[in-house]
Amino acid sequence: MEYQKINSTTIDQWCQDGWEWGQPISHIVYEKAQQGQWEVYLTPTKPVPHHWFGDLSGKKLLGLASGGGQQIPIFSALGAQCTVLDYSQRQCESEQLVAQREGYQVKIIQGDMTQPLPFPDDTFDIIFHPVSNCYVEKVEPIFQECFRVLKKGGILLGGYDTGINFAFDENQERLAYPLPFNPLKDKQLYEDSIANNWGIQFSHTLEEQLGGQLQAGFRLTHLYEDTNSEGNLRKYNIPSFVAVRAIK
Repeated sequence: MEYQKINSTTIDQWCQDGWEWGQPISHIVYEKAQQGQWEVYLTPTKPVPHHWFGDLSGKKLLGLASGGGQQIPIFSALGAQCTVLDYSQRQCESEQLVAQREGYQVKIIQGDMTQPLPFPDDTFDIIFHPVSNCYVEKVEPIFQECFRVLKKGGILLGGYDTGINFAFDENQERLAYPLPFNPLKDKQLYEDSIANNWGIQFSHTLEEQLGGQLQAGFRLTHLYEDTNSEGNLRKYNIPSFVAVRAIK
């Protein structure tokens, strides 16, 4: 089976089991966003600064691998015209659930971001891309597609795992795996990933992720580091994620 299909099925199961990033927001959270009280996350624990977005009213926004009914409803409450692309059926269903409950329009596409994005050039003002490219083997083509579908002056907001998480065992107590972490190139790692219900995940370097954005033509304007939400790396305050704002 293609690894993308494995990941789609795995994330569907995680959502069913109560995965933190697969639970849609409540009506109260949506109402507060309409009143200007809101937070969204590109990485586990730090909210994205509001000034990274600017005024969202009337902006065309793409949530890239951003399904689940968490961020897109907030952006819709703030007046953005939203599209979401996610390959998890459950995550797409959560988007539809919140949109129907709150009475706003959103375009939902169940799709794979490893393929060319199904949008014309210069379509969006903002792309919101929380931590998700760890489920993709090659990230550079994604940045190229983001650059293509953004308007001139458009903003890419992304969250990225820096790779250190993949070097440790599940309990974050000992070094267990050499980097890069790529189950498609290591039979035992592939079998471990399937047996442990990890999906097929990949480590990526900052060279791939920040360098990939620069190579695509983006200008990086802001960034911050973040930690895991729990575990030993969190206990010792070791950064393992980075959030980046980039402009076309």
